[in-house]
Amino acid sequence: MKKKHLLWSLTALILILLLSACGEKSKQDVVDSLEQKVEEMDGYKAQAKMNLKTGEEVQSYEIDVWHKKKDFYRVQLNNPNSEKGNQIILRNNEGVFVLTPALNKSFKFQSEWPDNTSQPYLYTSLVNDILKDKEAEFKKTDNHYVFTTKTNYQSNKNLPTQEIYFDKKTFKPVMVKVFDKDFTALVEIQFSAFEFDPEFAEDDFDTKKNLTSSIAEVPAMASAEDQSLTVLYPLYQPEGTSLAAKKEVEFENGQRVILTFEGEKNFTLIEEKYTTYPTSLSQPVSVKGEPVDLGFTIGAMTEKTLEWSHNNTRFYLASEDLTREEMIQVASSVEGKEMK
Repeated sequence: MKKKHLLWSLTALILILLLSACGEKSKQDVVDSLEQKVEEMDGYKAQAKMNLKTGEEVQSYEIDVWHKKKDFYRVQLNNPNSEKGNQIILRNNEGVFVLTPALNKSFKFQSEWPDNTSQPYLYTSLVNDILKDKEAEFKKTDNHYVFTTKTNYQSNKNLPTQEIYFDKKTFKPVMVKVFDKDFTALVEIQFSAFEFDPEFAEDDFDTKKNLTSSIAEVPAMASAEDQSLTVLYPLYQPEGTSLAAKKEVEFENGQRVILTFEGEKNFTLIEEKYTTYPTSLSQPVSVKGEPVDLGFTIGAMTEKTLEWSHNNTRFYLASEDLTREEMIQVASSVEGKEMK
């Protein structure tokens, strides 16, 4: 009798497990659903907060993403702790633009962005990374499907892995964590809003409209006292290379500092802060290079130079010796405290 009762109990347990598994999607089911979502959607709008732990202090950014199928993107990055920390990445039929209202400057690229590199705040990029990584790990929580995949950061090989959370019911992205080689999360993105197939105005991705609106959003120039240049030094320098010279220059539009580093690999870093704007956003500077994500800002990179802006300061890095990856490492580390 006891054996019969035990048999019935085991049978019931198996049935319960089978029923609970019924309706649960496998890894391939979820991958297929994500791929189908990307193929069928006309676009999306998303809002997210990004925390970066790549420097001495955690930096937070608000991100507003618009995507219209197939190749139209508008990504606005805002540093809420800086009055002049906004940037817009715009892609349309004319090319790829990086707009920096604080410096009245914009760059125009003939670029494959964002298809040539991972972008943790772009839905299509996240799904493509999952599709490319045949060894991606998959798990389920009560509310999320979670993938752990390799990244494809052309600009940062020190962030090889990412963890992506999707809502089980809607397949919308919820959170992304990007890890270094020690599996420490250095980048975290929390999506606060996400809408598939939104309505867009005809000129939402128009270059002229976005350039004009960017100019209108630039705050008034600060007083001369607030415009003083705080010199920043790269926390990363190639072994055998060190600061050899520092030259300060006053010019008509503001202040400039030229830092010369010499040794195994020579490079020059120029920092400028303006009291008046020398250029206009309505005249984009054409760049024979690529936009690169430095984490805290978007830079313009050519074979031997890298230019970016941060906190109303323009930075220009030039070197005949540094590799592409070393250039990006140096630039990404120029956001710490002033060297004493």
